[in-house]
Amino acid sequence: MIDEIQVENVALIREATLEPAPGLTVLTGETGAGKTALLSALKLLMGERADKSAVRDGEGALSVSGRFFLTASHEIGEADGFDEAGGFDEADESGELGEADGLGEAGDAGATNGSAEAGEAKARQAGDAEPATKDAEFVVTRRVSSDGRSRVNINGHMASVTQLAETIAPTVDLCGQHEHQQLMKPASHLRILDSWAAETINQPLQAYQVAFAEAQAAAKELARVLAAGQESSAKLDEARFILKRIDEVQPRPDEYEELMASLSKAEHAEALALATNTAAELLSGDDGATDLLARAINELDGVADFDEQLKACAESLREAGYILEDVARETRIYCDGIDFDGESLAADQERMSLLQGLLRTYGPRMEDVIATRDQAAELISLVDDAAERENAARKAQAQAEEALAAAAHELADARRKAAPQFARAVCDQLARLEKGGAKLTCEIADLPRDQWTKHGSVAVEFLFQPGKGMQARPLVRIASGGEVSRVMLAIKVVLGQADHVDTLVFDEVDAGVGGSTAVALADVLADLALTHQVIVVTHLAQVAVRGDIHYVVEKVSAKNGIPETKLRALSSDDRPAEIARMLSGEVTDASLAHAREMLGE
Repeated sequence: MIDEIQVENVALIREATLEPAPGLTVLTGETGAGKTALLSALKLLMGERADKSAVRDGEGALSVSGRFFLTASHEIGEADGFDEAGGFDEADESGELGEADGLGEAGDAGATNGSAEAGEAKARQAGDAEPATKDAEFVVTRRVSSDGRSRVNINGHMASVTQLAETIAPTVDLCGQHEHQQLMKPASHLRILDSWAAETINQPLQAYQVAFAEAQAAAKELARVLAAGQESSAKLDEARFILKRIDEVQPRPDEYEELMASLSKAEHAEALALATNTAAELLSGDDGATDLLARAINELDGVADFDEQLKACAESLREAGYILEDVARETRIYCDGIDFDGESLAADQERMSLLQGLLRTYGPRMEDVIATRDQAAELISLVDDAAERENAARKAQAQAEEALAAAAHELADARRKAAPQFARAVCDQLARLEKGGAKLTCEIADLPRDQWTKHGSVAVEFLFQPGKGMQARPLVRIASGGEVSRVMLAIKVVLGQADHVDTLVFDEVDAGVGGSTAVALADVLADLALTHQVIVVTHLAQVAVRGDIHYVVEKVSAKNGIPETKLRALSSDDRPAEIARMLSGEVTDASLAHAREMLGE
């Protein structure tokens, strides 16, 4: 959901702030007032290519900032990892390398009524909307300088246009702007159908995805077995040599460290024996340290009755004596345990030499040596037992493919059953818009096996028939933006809360509409606003009166003579005059009365 958008120096807009309602927001104004510039600003936040011509004349850069609350249903991938990833410079399609910056000049984006608490309050107003505190909050800034350099910032971190497009664009549909509508991408039709029929689709879809992953794993294993069977004789000879050399030594994982420690003692046995024997004698031999310490203790004990301090000194020496006796005993035991064996030493040194040779060639760790040995053994085993392994792998793949085909058939059947029901529901909404002759069909086509994906084995595409007797054509080939917008409107109403897009922006939805159709269009938009955030650029009073928030876009003349577009939120007292203008082109007593009557209804 869009919480707030701030625009600076975009086309004729010097400065504007849009705070849309969680439900229906309407934008009205004379033709040419600058409503398109607001949509251009939103497209920049959705990751559209930066265009320096959009910078207001005489200004150095434009800036667009927005605060978004994205629901948990959106797969934002690494978006919540921006804190770790930081950001990187953007290279736009012109080939110029952009730079990312902080909020900078537009750093206070969303400062007015843009707190999380305000977002939560708006969400509560929406009724069905989730509280903003459960959503991920994103503050986005896009700057484009007059030389075409573009900078992106997301949540205080530098980012790329790609990150911006992956994070924000999937949550907004610009209905009427063909290049941005999810509906204009046939790849999204499958997701739309699955979302609408989730209760019947989810279980077969999950079963299919499990079978698809298992089939991929089986195919990968077969490819590995076949590749191993085709290994060159040189690689096989090398593997046999490696296996033979390592197996001759038969190293153990911790053997090198253990041998290193024992060799150090064996190679210095004489020095160790001499040192420990000397230490033991000095400590516990005749006139050794323990004897001298005992004499000192006796001397102090003899006079301790005359001074308590000397008694404490004697006690400290007595404790030290215990320690000296323990050390003396341990050094003597260590000395007695030294057993120098020249043959064992030579054998250990030879063993160490063999292990070091393996480490130099296949190391640096003994774990690496053992892993190299296992890889060589595996390769030899694959080749030696190639026929048996290949048969087993082919059998496993065939079983996986059989299970996948069954799961694919079940999933496709579920979609074929849901498709006409979905199409009828959309047609019902088109009839509400008094387009009863129009028809939407949902075409499902089987894909070749090599084109199957984790999403299924069929392609889904929506076809639109503008009137009876006319040919149904893909939506992407419909030229009228208003026609496409009304189809989108019907589909979005049918989807309801199952839709993954939070915000819908309608630009041309009222093109060529009037009379009772205008009233029906307003009703449908109001229904849609119960499950979505809806922003409508409209010339119809019937639509404008249904808005929860009403903005008027006006073009005024600045002091320097350059036209300027202003965006103004209308109060309840201001709305009748704007509705009256939309009804009759001018504000009269009659049009004001009509406007107040419409607003009252």
